[in-house]
Amino acid sequence: MTRARTILFWAIAAALLVGHAILAWHSLVIWRFWEDEAFNLTVPRNLLAGLGYSSDGALSGSMITPFDPRISTGPVVLLPVAALLATGIDPVIAARLVPLAYWILLLAGSAVLGHRIGGRWAALLAVAVPLAFTTSAGFSPIQGPADLLGEIPAAALIVWALVVLPRRAWLAGLLVGLALQAKLIALLALPAFAVAIWVLTDGTGWARAGAALRRSWLPLLLAGVPTLLLEVAALLTLGPSGYVQHLRALAGFVRSGGQGDAATSITQKLGTLADSWSLPAGVAIACAILTLGLAAAGLIMSARSAAKEDRLVIAYGLAALVGALAFVGWWATASRLPLWVRHPAPGVFAFFPIIAAVALWSVMRMRPHGDAVRVGSTARIGGTVAASALAFIVAAGAALHIASLSSSDIWLLERQRAEIEAITDWVAENDIEWLAAEPWGAAVAPIVMTGAHVGLFDAPAMDGVPRLTGLPCTTETLVDSGTFRICTAP
Repeated sequence: MTRARTILFWAIAAALLVGHAILAWHSLVIWRFWEDEAFNLTVPRNLLAGLGYSSDGALSGSMITPFDPRISTGPVVLLPVAALLATGIDPVIAARLVPLAYWILLLAGSAVLGHRIGGRWAALLAVAVPLAFTTSAGFSPIQGPADLLGEIPAAALIVWALVVLPRRAWLAGLLVGLALQAKLIALLALPAFAVAIWVLTDGTGWARAGAALRRSWLPLLLAGVPTLLLEVAALLTLGPSGYVQHLRALAGFVRSGGQGDAATSITQKLGTLADSWSLPAGVAIACAILTLGLAAAGLIMSARSAAKEDRLVIAYGLAALVGALAFVGWWATASRLPLWVRHPAPGVFAFFPIIAAVALWSVMRMRPHGDAVRVGSTARIGGTVAASALAFIVAAGAALHIASLSSSDIWLLERQRAEIEAITDWVAENDIEWLAAEPWGAAVAPIVMTGAHVGLFDAPAMDGVPRLTGLPCTTETLVDSGTFRICTAP
């Protein structure tokens, strides 16, 4: 029986590895390069061009904009991209290799946490959960793990902060700080780490509170170091008055999320989250209830456990529950934010796999021997059935996600390159520095891929600048590639 389980384990592990490899390949070289990726790429490209840590400012006046608040993907992602661009490799591939490396780190960290929590089977379950989660739907998606965005890198750094937390709390704090400079929304993970530190601290009452505070001051201080360094660089670059304007713009962006009032409800948000799994929404909801129920039961039954291993699992479990609630709760209650599952995605990628691993651990704790929690045979059987159902549902979701890739209606990168070939040649031949996108959306990435700077057609700075659009020209057509065309400015 042991040998059969070992064979089954490695067969599932191999299938997961293949599934993740297929997803990574599609994300790296097959799916189209889209506008948010392209806008983020302007920062490392400008940095190499000697323009500093600046975007093209397409959403900030359409001029070179140092430390642009509208670039929410941070230097922890964009600086390594600049280093890869300096090697001369294809810009799109260079841009996507960095987030893909963070995806691998996310999976590795989830596997480590899963193994600590419940052994090798919990590690497998933790690695399978991200494969079942789909974020490609909607107007502002994460097409795949290689998209040049900050959500997955932030999740990876949060996970590794949890990995090192028990022994190196200072390093955990630094990793959380780096996560903030991958995506600022990682700030919502701080309560999860506070809970974990509390659980891992010895003592009771006020003595425990004091010990937890003493243990947390250095990690909290180090969590602010990456942001402090970035803001000092911004101050030195912009000067006092420019820096004040930068802070005001950043505060406005954080308050609004860069969006107008979307007038969405909690029910709509939770429905969108349920639809973002490769399963029918009802099955996803049932799986969530099952997972939370098993995890909560195990944590409650083990609340008074003095075993070091149980205490570590309790810390991880409570941290994951608090972290998941922080991300999903913030997004669900922020009515001005649209129905984009990308917003809570860092919390989903970081904490949901841990909750699933804790749910499996809870069932394992029901074994009627050793130091495991003693429960009745009916409860043990029910827990085993529930855990088996959880594993099956997650595995089915992962398999359906991979199966859906070949039928995806996402544009292909190869087709996108072919469609802009004539435009790229025209830009090079005429030494075009700027093109205006009309409107914001599909026209942005082609401009960046040509090597030109991208502005927005209605910005005053773009007066007289040729426009790239997928619409019919109302002025003279300079280049027509079939899908896109360049028109003279009106």
